[in-house]
Amino acid sequence: MSAIMPEWPEMDTYRRLLSPLVCGRTIQAVEVNREKTINEPVDVFQSALTGRKILFVERRGKHLLFHLDDGHRLLLHLMLGGWIYYGPESEPEREDSRYQVILELDDGNRLFFGGLRLGYLHRLTAKGAQEHLKDLGPDPFDPRLTEEAFTKRLGKRRGKLKPTLVDQKLVSGIGNCYSDEICFDAKVLPMAQIPDLSEETKQRLYHSMRQVLEEAAANGGYMDHKFSADDTFVGGFDEMCRVYDREGEDCPRCGTPIRLEHVSSRKMFFCPSCQKEQ
Repeated sequence: MSAIMPEWPEMDTYRRLLSPLVCGRTIQAVEVNREKTINEPVDVFQSALTGRKILFVERRGKHLLFHLDDGHRLLLHLMLGGWIYYGPESEPEREDSRYQVILELDDGNRLFFGGLRLGYLHRLTAKGAQEHLKDLGPDPFDPRLTEEAFTKRLGKRRGKLKPTLVDQKLVSGIGNCYSDEICFDAKVLPMAQIPDLSEETKQRLYHSMRQVLEEAAANGGYMDHKFSADDTFVGGFDEMCRVYDREGEDCPRCGTPIRLEHVSSRKMFFCPSCQKEQ
């Protein structure tokens, strides 16, 4: 699989894995190998983070927020191709200089942030982080995002389904992979026009969204990049994808070959037989 953008399941997997490992730990040293990855001069960034304790790790959509004991946040967006590695040493096949930022913790372990050519790790005030994320839609599992609330939000949109599902203002955290998997589970084509969708289909999409994301997170997401030297969990959902990146393979539901098309410059993987327009 080519470079991918971590989505809700991947980022929530990172949150769950990182929380018991880094919460309560103090940052002892900071290495920056790409200044464009951060939002302030390297010496300011290093000085401000050295000696800071990580209180907890929060996820907002595709972002992680490391809450620090001085009230600031480290806001991480991995974007396309980014990943996190944890351990006392870097991955055997990579030199430390291959990582854009490295945080050394007081227990001897380090957090390696790699692949951040498009992604970033910014130090922000609490207000600054809130401002940065203010346009994000609700989390897929926000208790306020009921079936009724979801169908109402979706029903206000126009255009094709997939570009809408990946719009972070609608619901935060869904991207290319899981939009296709959600559409497959709901038996609707990703290029379907939203005004043509029945209320029943919108309701199916809501439940498919929660089911697919929950299953993916429970199996480590689809990004097959190890989190640590002994990691056997991350990426477990990759082999479980029904349609994403499965062009030409038999549909697991009806046996029809999975098709690949493009809409709004995005790849769409779907079954042309058992997924419908409405």
